[in-house]
Amino acid sequence: MKSNYLISYDIRDEKRLTKIHNYLKSRCLKLQYSVFYGYLSWQELNELKERLLELIDENQDDVRIYPLPSEPKVIVMGQGDRIPEGVTIFLK
Repeated sequence: MKSNYLISYDIRDEKRLTKIHNYLKSRCLKLQYSVFYGYLSWQELNELKERLLELIDENQDDVRIYPLPSEPKVIVMGQGDRIPEGVTIFLK
């Protein structure tokens, strides 16, 4: 069973930041520069956490993974990036 997650980060080192950003872009949907959405199984979530632990410096960096409700209500305000054209998201 898959669940919805919001993943955000604050990374001190630019080299680590680039690696983490690129990794998350390959696995999740970028909502803002340091905020991602993932629809992940328990196994996928554990793999993501393990890889992030390999990439971060636990003494300097901050990564947060927030579980979201199964039927999230999203409010978008302002001029931030929207879902890219041609991408459809189905939330259960």
